Amino acid sequence: MTDQTTLSPDQARAAIRDAIRKIIPDADFDSLAEDASFQSALELDSLDFLSFVEQLSAATGIRIDESDYPDLASMATSVAFLTRSNQ
Repeated sequence: MTDQTTLSPDQARAAIRDAIRKIIPDADFDSLAEDASFQSALELDSLDFLSFVEQLSAATGIRIDESDYPDLASMATSVAFLTRSNQ
């Protein structure tokens, strides 16, 4: 991640949910555990995951490199990725 944008946890969760809802409009976040794999729990295939990454990057202004993909595996890891400062 090479950007100066830092989000609050609430902003990060909202951006993640919005990005996923653009791919899976009826995604059920109430039953999604914080550490559940998006790909398994939401049945995202590799193209869906790439769309998620693109949507998330566009919405937040945060550059997401392929090496960052493991950090976007679940809600917990995604929030941590989006909220950490770039020092």
